[in-house]
Amino acid sequence: MENYFPGVTLLVTHYNRSGSLERLLQTFSELNCRFDDIVVSDDGSKPEHLNAIKALNKKYGFQLITTPKNKGLGNNINKGQDAVKTPYTLYVQEDFVPQPAFATHFKDALDFMNQEKDLDLIRFYAYFPYPYLEPYGRGFSRMVYKHSPWYSNHLKFYFYSDHPHLRRSNFLQKFGRYAEGIHSDKTEYKMCLSVIQKKGKGLFFNELTTMFDQKNSNSEPSTLNRADWRESSNPAFLFLRWWYLKYRLLKNTFELATLKD
Repeated sequence: MENYFPGVTLLVTHYNRSGSLERLLQTFSELNCRFDDIVVSDDGSKPEHLNAIKALNKKYGFQLITTPKNKGLGNNINKGQDAVKTPYTLYVQEDFVPQPAFATHFKDALDFMNQEKDLDLIRFYAYFPYPYLEPYGRGFSRMVYKHSPWYSNHLKFYFYSDHPHLRRSNFLQKFGRYAEGIHSDKTEYKMCLSVIQKKGKGLFFNELTTMFDQKNSNSEPSTLNRADWRESSNPAFLFLRWWYLKYRLLKNTFELATLKD
């Protein structure tokens, strides 16, 4: 049975991982998922990967948006989103793989967006659940940003995420363009603040890894590096991490309060 999603463009950002991109597109095909359009936005990949993408294009028929040199994630999402002509965008980075449950839950998400016109985004994957959720239905919850400092989980600022999500294609017009020329984590964080400041509304899929899996092979590893101590559960780092999270809460609260339109 074909799973057709009218009004949706699949937007994939890519950089030097053409094998991962092929896996993503092939899996969607195997799941019989069809979108009104597919946009692949490439961030100045090496010639061998760009050649591989062009070969994939003959099979999958997507729009390929390129740039002569690497300009970072912000620019890559901006130029990809500019090419989208449908009302909705499913944004996925190339190292994710849709799971068999994708079609059922994505149909639900699309129904919600069609019914609730002020919903801005619906998130499908995360490393951790959004900390403040209210039950919504069909396995989804509404994200609620808590302004009070008594709600001290710093993850509340990550209302938005670069992980797979459905959004309205006027996203850049409402929340501003992605910051360019900075580290991808900072690009994501600035968009988080903008979405909160402009009172964005969003849902969160409760079963974090049911719709997508993230896979990085030895041949195409992740290109994102973070400080080990920030992510580690090693007891030697717990005290340091506790202070770091308190600092993040204060810093994020100040930056949101002083953010200009």
